Amino acid sequence: MQDVLTQAKKAKAAAKVLKQATTAQKNDFLNNLAKLLGVNLERILEENQNDLKAAENLTSAMKRRLTLNKDSVLGMVESVKQVISLPDPIGQIIKSWTRPNGLVINKVRTPIGVIACIFESRPNVIIDVASLCAKSGNAVIVRGGKEARYSNDCLMSLIEEALVSAGLPKESAQQLEDRRHEAVGELVQLDEYLDLVIPRGRESLIKAVVEKARVPVLKHMRGLCHAYIDSDADIEKAVKIVVNAKTSNPATCNAIETVLVHQAIADKIMPPLVKKLMEKGVEIRGCPRTCAYHQACLEATADDWSTEYLDLIISIKIVDSFEEAVEHIQRYSSGLSDSIITENKATAEKFTQAIDSAVVLVNASNRLTDGGVFGLGTELGISTGKIHMRGPMGLEDLTVNKYVVLGTGQIRE
Repeated sequence: MQDVLTQAKKAKAAAKVLKQATTAQKNDFLNNLAKLLGVNLERILEENQNDLKAAENLTSAMKRRLTLNKDSVLGMVESVKQVISLPDPIGQIIKSWTRPNGLVINKVRTPIGVIACIFESRPNVIIDVASLCAKSGNAVIVRGGKEARYSNDCLMSLIEEALVSAGLPKESAQQLEDRRHEAVGELVQLDEYLDLVIPRGRESLIKAVVEKARVPVLKHMRGLCHAYIDSDADIEKAVKIVVNAKTSNPATCNAIETVLVHQAIADKIMPPLVKKLMEKGVEIRGCPRTCAYHQACLEATADDWSTEYLDLIISIKIVDSFEEAVEHIQRYSSGLSDSIITENKATAEKFTQAIDSAVVLVNASNRLTDGGVFGLGTELGISTGKIHMRGPMGLEDLTVNKYVVLGTGQIRE
């Protein structure tokens, strides 16, 4: 087993090579990886079953996140192919201008360097991270949760094989070998070797990383997301969006946990909305006015408005005004993804200005908050911080800028 410092040093060395790698080399790695995932599909599923058999005390949400099937592995293959198709951001000129003295100033994209990604449950994350980091010229050290160890070990072996086949350093993507809980704390303090830390998972994990890190942290916090049904909403559209945003995959951070309904439309929308949610097996926890629409509704407690269920549970509150809805979201939202359903363009514009979340949607499901859906190929996560970038984190977001200045002999007078 390599110690944490040794792996960090190797990642730093690999980053210097990756920074100069050609687009062809990086795409060669990705093509190799896509092929290896397809060829080893059965092996990947077997290792995932080993994780599921060994899993103890996991919530139903975590088990859903952990579970792989044929479609999800083929989804990994497709996401890698999408990254191949994207333009290489490294060396792109973001902006260029010429000064009066003839000096040409180019603002150019360059890799961040070495990234550490700490995550839980989802084995596909290791493929997304390796794909995006390699294409953007960054070395990466990952640490997945112990519940996905067999799956992650299998996938990392394929990543290493694909890197070597492309002539890139095997250490360009590493899995932290030291499994001690303290190892993560040691890693995130190595500011001489690491440039950025991205934690994904439970709020407690993210807070622990932030407290110990000496390296900048890009936070991907929990997803307490809202949908507000305005008084000018289309009933059929609203029901369809809310049901999708809750039930298409309730274990994801972009699933909604709370619905706010304007009182002026409540009598029209609550009966069909409650009916559709219950048909999907959703437990409804509501304010007293919500519970009056169905005897199976449970009365919401104060804690429900600040709870990320990650399950087939939803909180519903009937509000008296647009302003009350905005105030509720501003108080309880995690800042990841919040939406409004309305046919009133002026109201929609007021909402998008008032809600300071990474992604604000109008007449669309919160579940669309995703790098793949946004055309980014895939994502490293959804940042809710206000440093560097916000929202789904794709290729360009794994770069920073530098200035390349072209002169013809100019000096400072």
